[in-house]
Amino acid sequence: MIYILLILAFALTIWAQFKVKGTFKKWSTVETSSGLTGYQAARRMLDNNGLHDVPIEPVAGALTDHYDPINRVVRLSEPVYYERSISAISVACHEVGHAIQHQQSYPFLVARHKIFPIVNFASGVAPFLILAGFLFGAFGLAQIGVIFFAVTVIFQLITLPVEFNASNRARDIMISEGFIRTDEERGVAKVLNSAALTYVAAALLSLIELIRFVLIFTQNRE
Repeated sequence: MIYILLILAFALTIWAQFKVKGTFKKWSTVETSSGLTGYQAARRMLDNNGLHDVPIEPVAGALTDHYDPINRVVRLSEPVYYERSISAISVACHEVGHAIQHQQSYPFLVARHKIFPIVNFASGVAPFLILAGFLFGAFGLAQIGVIFFAVTVIFQLITLPVEFNASNRARDIMISEGFIRTDEERGVAKVLNSAALTYVAAALLSLIELIRFVLIFTQNRE
């Protein structure tokens, strides 16, 4: 049963990746009524929330957009930075949503930042510890690996409210400040929801994988 769930979760992850790319491509052809580029929408949203000192930088690639909390920089992929589409301003404003979370010390974002150094280490060594533990019968080593893997799963679960909250902030501000019209909300929701689905799918896959490791570990201990 657990392997069937793993296959389904993996399939969902692959589908979510195609979904976000397809949705972004579709709505990147629809220009906003406001005529704002992703950069302009992001800059206005930052300035209107008192974040004048947070810069916006273009980065190469597609869907490489992110907020850097260490350097306090919003980085937008070139299509998002320069284009005037529903996709562009949706993604840009979502990233600014993270900057606003940072400004307001949004609890889940704070928690994610605090455990990130641990997760960065744990995610790198967990697979090797688990593999070595099971291969050589070193169950103590495998247990440490499973615990480390559990930390990465917790990180992914904490990420979910962070992403959904950033999207909700973005959508509310885009409407209230006139970045989009009411009839454009549907497109914004499609773009933001498809992006959120990738995080849900990844978290689900990792959670099922963790359950599998725990079951294997407990069975080998008996």
